[in-house]
Amino acid sequence: MRQEELREEILKLKEGRNAAILAHNYQRTEIQLLADYIGDSLDLARYSAKVDAELILLAGVNFMAETAALLNPDKTVLIPDPAAECPMAAQLPARVVREAREKHPDAAVVLYVNTLAEAKAEADVICTSANAPLIVDALDEEEVLFGPDKNLAWFVQRRTDKAIIPLPEDGCCYVHRMFAPADIALLKEKYPDAEVLVHPECDPEVQQLADHICSTSQMLLRARASPAKRFIIGTEVGMVERLRRENPGKEFIPALETAICQQMKKHTLEKVYLSLRDRKHVVTVSPNIAGRARAAIERMLEISGRATRD
Repeated sequence: MRQEELREEILKLKEGRNAAILAHNYQRTEIQLLADYIGDSLDLARYSAKVDAELILLAGVNFMAETAALLNPDKTVLIPDPAAECPMAAQLPARVVREAREKHPDAAVVLYVNTLAEAKAEADVICTSANAPLIVDALDEEEVLFGPDKNLAWFVQRRTDKAIIPLPEDGCCYVHRMFAPADIALLKEKYPDAEVLVHPECDPEVQQLADHICSTSQMLLRARASPAKRFIIGTEVGMVERLRRENPGKEFIPALETAICQQMKKHTLEKVYLSLRDRKHVVTVSPNIAGRARAAIERMLEISGRATRD
């Protein structure tokens, strides 16, 4: 089928199956345009928990679909391509978290949402790049095991008096590790009027060159609110496309055109269509870890929700 035919068929299936399509900011443009909701990891978690639908199709990587499944045990959650696996999440198996707890028994365990459910089940609370400092500061413990992204751990350490212990020692997002300080410096020289927005998964040397260090949702808010007309964006290029689409009067320059998450891009319109049509690639979480993982996610939502109310 052609793209437009696929789009029409997906919309029909969505209505007929009482389904909601959730897409991460790094998804292909054609999938973003079909989605009921587009957001970062925290946005998707919040929306999946309140959406009025029997079926959730989540176009993101595996840990995001798992999170939706954990928060919606009475709904069916689909992922268009189950091979969309986050390499960062794979860097922190549950065994490594348990071993770290044994070495640091007085430490709290705060895990980035970019982890698999088996690791989340070993955590005290989950965080995202948007709320990580808030979550850490809300805890009583003065020592925090934090993983799996070392650069996000560095970002949090600069914003808290607590002792942050990266777990593992060098966990990373391969896409955000692509950005080099020299590239950012050249772009700043070429576009001196541009604001530089970079993701906290970037290396510290890149973060230090930024005007603002932002999660993807925070990039959207900053772009809308800022008087600047030009921005250099240090994150996956799918986010640049969304920023351009929603801010037509402003210019968005990717810090690196090749900053592409191959796993996120595994989803296509055809895979979305087939997943909805056949209700295939259902995301499940083992019952023996689901309850503990859900509790860690819900604690994050409660802390971040309380901060919003305050």
